[in-house]
Amino acid sequence: MRCLIVYYSMSGNCKMVAEKVAKELGADTLRIEPVKAYPDKGMRKFLWGGKSAVMGEMPKLNPYEVDINKYDQVVFGFPVWAGNVTPPIRTFVNEQAEFLKKCKIAAFACQSGSGGEKALDKLKELVGINELTADMILIDPMTKESTANDEKIKSFCEAIK
Repeated sequence: MRCLIVYYSMSGNCKMVAEKVAKELGADTLRIEPVKAYPDKGMRKFLWGGKSAVMGEMPKLNPYEVDINKYDQVVFGFPVWAGNVTPPIRTFVNEQAEFLKKCKIAAFACQSGSGGEKALDKLKELVGINELTADMILIDPMTKESTANDEKIKSFCEAIK
């Protein structure tokens, strides 16, 4: 199976995890970015991001070059915002809905607090599936690196293989 890891990362947590997962799976990565960046500091970060996630916004994404049709497995990675999938992931899912119907889907979420389970459920709803091939939730993996997190990543990858 050819695997593509599609992720959005604001603070680097999801980027770090996506790179570890890609290395373990021999997968390609696609970092998606909105045309207009979200505030990444202070209270504006939480208010703007949370509002965008709760309202189900779909920001325009910067162009990305990848032949998605050569993949049959997609792993999504995203930070949890207000118990939701981040808006850039929502946009990607909406734009690639037909392609995603043909793929096996797995996902990981990075969070500082809670809401990961709810966000993964919302992703399943967006994609139109009942189950993910594998799922994983990590709490602040960059600042709380641990062998436990490495083991979770390894188990996540084994479930995908």
